[in-house]
Amino acid sequence: MVVSGVILDLDGTLLHTDGIVSDVLKSFLDKYGKQWDGREALRLTGKTPYESAAVIIEDYELPCTSTELMSQVSPMFEERWCNIKALPGANRLIKHFTGHRVPMALASNSSRENIETKISFHQGWKDSFSVIIGSDEVTMAKPSPEIFLEAAKRLNLEPSRCLVIEDSVPGVAAGKAAGMKVVAVPSLPKKTNLYSSADEVINSLLDFQPEKWGLPPFEDWVENTLPINPMYIGGPVVKGYGRGSKVLGIPTANLSTEGYSDVLLEHPSGVYFGWAGLSTRGIFKMVASIGWNPFFDNAEKTIEPWLLHEFHEDFYDEDLRLVLVGYIRPEANFPNLESLIAKIHEDGRIAERALDLPLYSKYRDDQYLKQHDA
Repeated sequence: MVVSGVILDLDGTLLHTDGIVSDVLKSFLDKYGKQWDGREALRLTGKTPYESAAVIIEDYELPCTSTELMSQVSPMFEERWCNIKALPGANRLIKHFTGHRVPMALASNSSRENIETKISFHQGWKDSFSVIIGSDEVTMAKPSPEIFLEAAKRLNLEPSRCLVIEDSVPGVAAGKAAGMKVVAVPSLPKKTNLYSSADEVINSLLDFQPEKWGLPPFEDWVENTLPINPMYIGGPVVKGYGRGSKVLGIPTANLSTEGYSDVLLEHPSGVYFGWAGLSTRGIFKMVASIGWNPFFDNAEKTIEPWLLHEFHEDFYDEDLRLVLVGYIRPEANFPNLESLIAKIHEDGRIAERALDLPLYSKYRDDQYLKQHDA
């Protein structure tokens, strides 16, 4: 299917707003003696601010109206918009489409003013979109198709020639109701079953393949790897030799996720690679899984690095520093243990070769790998 233009959602698709929403609501609910527990995440995703306010008031039995809640939290949000990070792959995607002159629209359930404020902190974004449209410019927000139909009209494109990229269930429903092709990038972990009406469901923007839709392909993959901005993670090795060695024959050195919840939140699950520094043993090539490991169905998102070196004993409690420099693939489930093990070894071979390239080998000298706690 060949498309001519792309319509993107903003919050949760291009911008990592989840952490800021949680911080603001936690602070707001404290005033009422209530504790934000994140259980509304599913119900809030894709809603307008006023719809979200109504959900929170109902769930927490708050003695205020949606308007009162909005008037209290809006200034709190405005203070924080400057800190919202672009999700991994967002800048790459926008730059790619802009460079290839693919018409782009931004269509969000936020207000137009709100959208403009948020994107003003991201260089080049405003000029990249020929159309920006908020829910206050249409009579009905998503899941109504109205906002997408209006975006197509302003782009001078037939709806069937538009590709929508969305993170929320209401957004996917709106795109399909508008007669458009929809790629879902779920912002709700482990809930991909809710997105079955989308034409394609991908793990993150890093996995988007424009050529599937007749758009120019990315040309930045190098030897089956995608360079990323380096990620720095470190701490004592807490576990991994049990399941890693006994079940898989692959001794992973798992780190505590304490203090890294934000890093884990903003980085998609998947297989990454880079360099690992051990305080007493030196620096080694490494491939790491970030995510829930669907085969084992972990309850929490974890970091599981595999140091590509044969160690003759474990090194629990030793300080481990990681610099992740590239991405290999999204997290996947496997029909059996053998296919999982084979894939992990293939990831290891890809990482081993890639880390010899100057593009990646230069990070072996990163000071972070050598700074260990005394």
